Amino acid sequence: MNYWEGKKVRLRSLEREDHEFFYNWNLDTSTQKNLAWIWFPTSSTSIKNWIKTEEEKDPMNEEHYFVIETLEGKTVGSITANSINKNDGTFRYGLGIIASERKKGYASEAIKIFVNYYFNELRFNKVNAGVFEFNEGSIKLHERFGMIQEGRLRQNKFTNGKFWDLLLFGMTKDEFNSKYK
Repeated sequence: MNYWEGKKVRLRSLEREDHEFFYNWNLDTSTQKNLAWIWFPTSSTSIKNWIKTEEEKDPMNEEHYFVIETLEGKTVGSITANSINKNDGTFRYGLGIIASERKKGYASEAIKIFVNYYFNELRFNKVNAGVFEFNEGSIKLHERFGMIQEGRLRQNKFTNGKFWDLLLFGMTKDEFNSKYK
């Protein structure tokens, strides 16, 4: 049994060999828009340096960056914790799945593995996620997962010549455990 493995995916740390995957993924403008913004072209060297920095982090760092791969070893995305507040027991995550591998259950299983660890091993009490209003797939994913839309930050994202709202989703440890334990 591997704690970081589900029926479809496993979560693992970044490896140097991942640089080509992330370099190519960074060329996907639609993914960039859904995650944050359209960034400048990134060199292969800068991706390698980023991975080296991530590799050198303490493995117990709670803002860990995980690669999502299928059980056959195909890299399909990533998930990372951020905005960690130990005092309040809250954290957020960022999630991305490459376009060709969406709608296969990989994202929801990765979230389940990830959130379970933060709730039931690290003793956090609440997870939060932000989704841009135009990202219908991610909105549906979070609703199906059982997260509650708790708020909306109006006109919080600019892309494609327009301002968009950021939808705020949340789930408590008790809500998660009642659904998934």
